[in-house]
Amino acid sequence: MSIIQGRLHEWEVVIGLEVHAQLTSQTKLFSATPTFFGAPPNSQVSFIDAGFPGMLPVLNQDCVHKAIKTGLALKAKINLSSVFERKNYFYQDLPQGYQISQNEYPIVGAGQVSITLKDGHQKNIRITRLHLEQDAGKSIHDQSPTKTYVDLNRSGVALMEIVSEPDMRSAEEASLYIKKLRSILRYLQTCDGNMDQGSMRCDVNLSVRPIGQALGTRCEIKNVNSIKFVGQAIDYEARRQIELLEEGEKIIQETRLFDPQQGITRSMRSKEDAHDYRYFPDPDLFSLEIDSNTVVQIEKSLPELPDDKLKRFVDVLGLTPYDASVLIAEQEVAHYFEEAIDGLKPTKVVHWVTGPLFAFLKKQNLSITQSPISAIHLNQLIKLIEEDTISGRIAKDVFEEMTLTGKNPIDIVKEKGWQQLDNTQEVVTIICDILKENQDKVADYKAGKEKLFGFFVGQIMKKTQGKANPKLVNDLLKDALK
Repeated sequence: MSIIQGRLHEWEVVIGLEVHAQLTSQTKLFSATPTFFGAPPNSQVSFIDAGFPGMLPVLNQDCVHKAIKTGLALKAKINLSSVFERKNYFYQDLPQGYQISQNEYPIVGAGQVSITLKDGHQKNIRITRLHLEQDAGKSIHDQSPTKTYVDLNRSGVALMEIVSEPDMRSAEEASLYIKKLRSILRYLQTCDGNMDQGSMRCDVNLSVRPIGQALGTRCEIKNVNSIKFVGQAIDYEARRQIELLEEGEKIIQETRLFDPQQGITRSMRSKEDAHDYRYFPDPDLFSLEIDSNTVVQIEKSLPELPDDKLKRFVDVLGLTPYDASVLIAEQEVAHYFEEAIDGLKPTKVVHWVTGPLFAFLKKQNLSITQSPISAIHLNQLIKLIEEDTISGRIAKDVFEEMTLTGKNPIDIVKEKGWQQLDNTQEVVTIICDILKENQDKVADYKAGKEKLFGFFVGQIMKKTQGKANPKLVNDLLKDALK
């Protein structure tokens, strides 16, 4: 628990999150309109999405199945009967004058997400519910000084709203929760998690209270679209509320926006309660009835999820919990790693993936799927080292050449003539030459300056351009110095 020291009290921050995750459906929740990101404004709008009178919604079955799949991964209760309702409010980018959502009877009930804190402790964040709803359009305010433009491409896009209990007590916990939830959704392929494209957004509900006292009045920070901004919004809003309370003022229940340029939250409107939206069952949609066999079949299709994969990487592959957590954070990285370990000790591969490969990808701003070095080629490189075909020093040069050309390491070693020098007589000759050239240092070594051994090794490796077998060099050099 994170405690903030004020002038009058020690304060506790209480946080609950509402995550809006766009389903990876090719069409919208109640129409057959496509959902491609980046399409020209108002090019993906049907009469249903535009709210034309008499247009009837038709529920997308794929969205229902993906919501169930997500609920099962969150260890949540799947409600076999749920109801779509109309959430009534006016806004220019909501052409129907209401949003089709779920309120009293959602498709998914209580569940949980487990996070690992910096000190290694596990904490379970309770999920209140997951419900399906359609997205609104988008209002664009920066195209004209006097006009607001409306793009309805997002109108009707299928969303899962995942609502947590107010179980988080710091920006760190909230960030860990979003990262974990995003990872689960991406493993399931029910949401791509691209927060910069708006396919995953977060509403932060936050209040503060003196330690041990009742919950305070909360404010909601709407549509925060990055994990970094969530942390910044929480830190600012917590300080703002504490300062007001310590000055004897009251917190107004309201909806606020986060300004990432200034790092502050700003008032947007007074916060509505559920009754303000006048929810009632949508008369154009029947209640959603799900067969229990459907849930069983969807459960059988679940992939290995992040927590299970982490446990296997530690228990079966022998990785440290830290290395395992780094590798399983993104499904594509975990897949790359598992392909690269074929026939090798997993711990040997970890060094190359999380070290040189990650450093190169970060420098080039590439994802693992864009890597010029395939998992098979990395596997071949490590095997060349294991088989003493090349030295660890030469392997670095081979790796660099692989990043430039995408070639397999076997061909690179042959083309460059980088095979390891294993000819004993040739290595002995080179050692003798080095010792003759450095008689003074040989005398110092024999006089007790044993650190000079490394100097001799370095000179030998330099003369062989790093191709000499290090073990052979060490053994022969020891004999020569005797």
